[in-house]
Amino acid sequence: MRSLILFLVIILAVPAFGQRKKQSDSEAVPAFTEGITYALPRTGFRIHVEAVKETFEPGPYAQYASQLLGITDAGNKAVVKWVISGAHFETFSEPDPDQVYKAMGDAAFLVNLTSAGCLAGINAGNTPSEKLQQNTFTFLDEDIEDDGFDFSRFNHSPVVTQGDSTNNYRPVRMNDENKAVEAARRILECRNTRFHIAAGLMDEFHPDGKAYEVSIEELERIEKNYLTLFTGRTTYQKQKVGFNFVPASSSEKGEVVFRFSEESGVLPASDLSGKPVMLRVEPEKALVAKFSGLASSSNPDAGSSGIYYRMPVVANINLIYELKTVATTRALLPQFGKTAPIPEELLFGEFSIEIHPETGAVKSVSRK
Repeated sequence: MRSLILFLVIILAVPAFGQRKKQSDSEAVPAFTEGITYALPRTGFRIHVEAVKETFEPGPYAQYASQLLGITDAGNKAVVKWVISGAHFETFSEPDPDQVYKAMGDAAFLVNLTSAGCLAGINAGNTPSEKLQQNTFTFLDEDIEDDGFDFSRFNHSPVVTQGDSTNNYRPVRMNDENKAVEAARRILECRNTRFHIAAGLMDEFHPDGKAYEVSIEELERIEKNYLTLFTGRTTYQKQKVGFNFVPASSSEKGEVVFRFSEESGVLPASDLSGKPVMLRVEPEKALVAKFSGLASSSNPDAGSSGIYYRMPVVANINLIYELKTVATTRALLPQFGKTAPIPEELLFGEFSIEIHPETGAVKSVSRK
């Protein structure tokens, strides 16, 4: 009886065991319908611009410059003018929002990505990790060159002078003309003294060596300060401004990076009070044409795995203000090149493909 019961249990258990095994076998190879999303890179520019503010302050005795010193071109009107003194470029790479793809099927197991999500290789093992580039920096930095001279604090002559018998010798306030005469006299004294020192005509002990240099320099400084009372003085303020800009158009006119005003200096692109400063991109058309001719594939399955690479082109970059070139450079721009699928035959098996993360171009293809 016991043997019969054992036999029936075995008969009933065998189909159930076979069914469970069949189910586990089917679950071992699931249908792979999802993928890994990645981006191809684009190139942007950090544009560093330097501008100089030139401020002219007329001297209080400008109207007497010609009469007392023979200076005919002394300015008598305050002038403020900004000029662009220089600019230079730096490049950076970032994911291109217009070039985002998904590696599908078995190809998703093979892609290597950077920390920014850009393609770095296919079946290439462990690729070096790319650090995110810091694209921020000081927007505005100003440096004022000032010699410390101020007309309002320069006491070059007494405010009052001694009167005479006509006013019972009471002090009399000096007018501007008399002050100008006194300042011109001191300028001429400095020049004569410097001449006598240099010529050795001084009755006093003639300085030599370091004392001679100090004497001449001091006389020149005094003369310069007095002279600014007639010719005015110019001060300079340097301004350094930085912009991050990613070119997206290769039109002949270019794109507005920032604006500039002779009255206000460097301004944001949104400030319409200034004139536009354009970034003009001129790709090498012959290179683009050849890439375009060879980028297509006759394989009907090309691109089915969703893995693409870029063919960056060389371009001339010009920063233009009022039809004048402020700065120029040449750079590789992936976004102005062509995009093509990686050949399906290279994605699987023994091949390993390395990609330049900063441009998306193929670096190498090798057998593993």
